[in-house]
Amino acid sequence: MKATHSTYDHDKSIERITEVLDASDNSFEEKNSIPSRDSLTYKNGYYVNCSALFVDIRDSKSLNEKHTRPVLAKIYKAYISELIAVLRDHDEVHEISIEGDSVWGVFNTPYKPDIDRLFSVAAKVSSLIDTLNIKLKKKKYSELKVGIGISYGSALLIKSGYKGSDINEVVWLGKLVGEAAKLCSFGNKEYYDKELMVSEVFYDNLSKDNQSLLTRNNYRNCYHGNIHNILMNNWVLENE
Repeated sequence: MKATHSTYDHDKSIERITEVLDASDNSFEEKNSIPSRDSLTYKNGYYVNCSALFVDIRDSKSLNEKHTRPVLAKIYKAYISELIAVLRDHDEVHEISIEGDSVWGVFNTPYKPDIDRLFSVAAKVSSLIDTLNIKLKKKKYSELKVGIGISYGSALLIKSGYKGSDINEVVWLGKLVGEAAKLCSFGNKEYYDKELMVSEVFYDNLSKDNQSLLTRNNYRNCYHGNIHNILMNNWVLENE
């Protein structure tokens, strides 16, 4: 978020802290679907059942060591912008965030078809990386290897910042985000790890056809697989 200078007022800070900590515990409702951002205030929050999908580059340090800054800028711009385009393909996407070379989104998935559609988005993410790698290879740039992690569960949704300022942001906290990020960190990490890692709860809510594309990863206590979007993969096969 963009910030501008403002003199810190300790007395006002104490007032804001007191106001937040004195808020009723009943101000934090449980929801099975993501509520509107407009319903958030600096005093309330929601525990929401939803899904998170993380994508992160493996061994990005060596990528930074191999290329000049202009080349790195082009690689990251292509990677990030197109990942965002793919994540937006889910009709219930509610949040997309960028942290370094990690891109992640939060998705409203109250019904099983929503879970299957997010699984399809993950397949498109995988095929996008394959597509990008063909382009990178032709430019003699390093190809990318990523991990993808998906989890379903409860997240705490709050409005951060402080009252009276123009600086505020929606923040997602709790097990859901941490679990998806951890699963993502396992993707393509070791020789026995496949690219996509999904939590047990997410797997249990997939269709039988989608479950058949994954296998149990006992090392990570999750399910994993290498999946692709058929149409996108056809282009990859034709242009390798």
